[in-house]
Amino acid sequence: MTIPGSKINPNVSFNDAEPENTVEAVVAPQERNYPSNHIFIGQKPVMSYAMSALINLSQSGEIVLKARGLAISRAVDVAEIVIKRLGNNALALKSIKTDTEKVGVGEEIRSVSSMEIVIVKK
Repeated sequence: MTIPGSKINPNVSFNDAEPENTVEAVVAPQERNYPSNHIFIGQKPVMSYAMSALINLSQSGEIVLKARGLAISRAVDVAEIVIKRLGNNALALKSIKTDTEKVGVGEEIRSVSSMEIVIVKK
């Protein structure tokens, strides 16, 4: 059956076609160099990080929120939402660590503020 106006040949099967100069790339799975209870805060909505934090807290009992630069304020918001709104008095702030990291290569090296917030079950 052909569709009027289409240029598809009904007699050609895609399974019979031979690939032309195709190269299959083998992609190695990326290794995680951090524990599964670490959450890196970026540009997603605050509630998506908060829900991820609650899920991880139910599994491990402790999470670490990590953020750099402008995402630090979002990490603080996530911590406050998780502890005060969603925690039902079962979660507590364990520690806060601030640091400065060097980012870039060569002449493009710059200093960026970073923060780690650790939240635990009581």
